[in-house]
Amino acid sequence: MSSTEDLGGRIPLSEPAALTASQQGIYKVISETAVPWANASGFVAKLEDGRLIGPFNIVLESPELGGAFLQFQNAEGKMTSLTERVRQVVILTVGSVWKAPYELYAHTAVARTAGLPEDAVEALAQGEVATSLPEEERLAQQFTKQLALERTVSRAVFDQAKDAFGVRGLVDMVFLAGCYETVCSLLNTFAVPAPRQ
Repeated sequence: MSSTEDLGGRIPLSEPAALTASQQGIYKVISETAVPWANASGFVAKLEDGRLIGPFNIVLESPELGGAFLQFQNAEGKMTSLTERVRQVVILTVGSVWKAPYELYAHTAVARTAGLPEDAVEALAQGEVATSLPEEERLAQQFTKQLALERTVSRAVFDQAKDAFGVRGLVDMVFLAGCYETVCSLLNTFAVPAPRQ
């Protein structure tokens, strides 16, 4: 991993001892939920000295809204009708459109953990058609990419995706894509890099 000093991008990494009471609350939530998930998935969210990196450092700057956003993310993960593989297809597709280094770093690891094959993970991260995926997962990529790039979905893609996922699945995909559009917006605004390994 590179020097930790640049991992905050345009803002410094917050020192745990210097956090306000409201920041300490969200820091605790992230440390108890997101950090163990990151560790299990194979990417770094918290440094050995306790500082958070990636979007987790950024949300400390607006702890009330950041906390509400993390609650939404948690609800999406628990209540979605989408499989974990489809979720990771959607997330990597959004990341490829935004070219957000930390998001791609984190979710290529998560996608591998979810069982996506390496060639598909690489294709998704590069914004290429993941030809080795089953048709339903390729359709999730097509739907998400069209929505992210064109800000709309053609009738043909909509109808195919509706047949594959149902209306509920489409709503869940849009919620998920919007969630990661926000994550990527934060990461790119603050120029947050991926840790070098």
